[in-house]
Amino acid sequence: MTDYLAAYALVDGLVRKDVLIEVRQDRIVRVVPDAAAEAARGQAVRLAGFTVPGMANAHSHAFHRALRGRTQAGEGTFWTWREQMYAAVAGLDPDTYRELATGVFAEMALAGITNVGEFHYLHHAPGATPYADPNAMGHALIEAARAAGIRITLLDTCYLAGGIRTPVNETQQRFSDGDAEKWAARVEDLRNHYAAAKDVVVGTAIHSVRAVPVDQLATVAQAAERWGAPLHVHLSEQRAENEACLEHYHRTPAQLLQQYGALGPRTTAVHATHLSQMDIEILGDSRTGVCMCPTTERDLADGIGSARCMFEAGSPITLGSDSHAVIDLFEEARAVELNERLATERRGHWPAADLLRAATSAGHASLGRPDVGALAAGRGADFVTVDLDSIRLTGTEPDRAVESLVYAAAAPDVRHVVIAGRVVVWDGVHQLVDGVSRRLGAAIHALYA
Repeated sequence: MTDYLAAYALVDGLVRKDVLIEVRQDRIVRVVPDAAAEAARGQAVRLAGFTVPGMANAHSHAFHRALRGRTQAGEGTFWTWREQMYAAVAGLDPDTYRELATGVFAEMALAGITNVGEFHYLHHAPGATPYADPNAMGHALIEAARAAGIRITLLDTCYLAGGIRTPVNETQQRFSDGDAEKWAARVEDLRNHYAAAKDVVVGTAIHSVRAVPVDQLATVAQAAERWGAPLHVHLSEQRAENEACLEHYHRTPAQLLQQYGALGPRTTAVHATHLSQMDIEILGDSRTGVCMCPTTERDLADGIGSARCMFEAGSPITLGSDSHAVIDLFEEARAVELNERLATERRGHWPAADLLRAATSAGHASLGRPDVGALAAGRGADFVTVDLDSIRLTGTEPDRAVESLVYAAAAPDVRHVVIAGRVVVWDGVHQLVDGVSRRLGAAIHALYA
């Protein structure tokens, strides 16, 4: 039982002063603005700065963090980058993955992320040999999230082909369960294992239409429907994917997913970079969400997606750090707007409040956590305090705090992070993982030893 007094906090879309946040176990039970006098009578913990709901990283590949800086020399495309990414897989087993992911998830907590959607497809040992526990790698990721103190939605991914009508290659064998029925059986065991866990959601994913054959798509979609689980999918990230899909199936990837029942309010399309107007309408009409990952999309030279058009068509927008070129959801949020400015030569596509919702409540909902993402009674007690006296934010006026946060803040400005009622970061220091940078660095170096 802890009470907090936020100097400023975002409540019902407004920046309010002296906000009392009462927390009991893992829930917020009361939020009272202008409560300095009431708080003074108790023992409320002071939160100096601007407190907002915890952020949700809706798309992560934890092992990609090991690539930061290693893929930036020379020229290339997404496809040449992918070969470097495959090389990082070689050193991963349940123990090394747990250690790496603990550091990555702790870095996320330090950046104000309280929930991660881990798009997980590294299932097996080399040669497609299952571990003694076929879900050993999934368990390792969940254990890492718990060690770092953050919530996780493990988006267990079906990955069966190396491309449309192309078998998996030697590296990709580790990703494949053989067929969608075997994938579903393994995931069901994983879901049963964590059925009572409050901090874990086991969701589902179709890697892409190039990695799941057309005759397997419905099996995955039906399993997600049966379980009521989130379903995520890489969609139209590359023009080559669209071209191959049209050539073989005479449909775009979005049309193919619609045909096999894979779209809808529980589905999130990741990237959605190269869509036709019809594709945008298909996603919007089905209320399929879209996760934008701008720092990765620009790092990989993917292109700029039409986020505002998709939002106006009916698709909720969320944010992810994907390959972790950086881990900073403030940067992801503002990049959605700034990228569209570059593409259209016009400013002001997104109110800052909409971008902050993409980073908070919309992201949590896409990960099966609609109870998290707002400072309100009954919601999960996840909140983040940002230092308004940092060099980036000093001079911020309270009535423009949201705009300052979205367009100027950076991950190092996060001072305090509370997740499910537990203090995970205080004064910029992780309270559960000692020496985060040292530990993460050691885990990365070990992969390349």
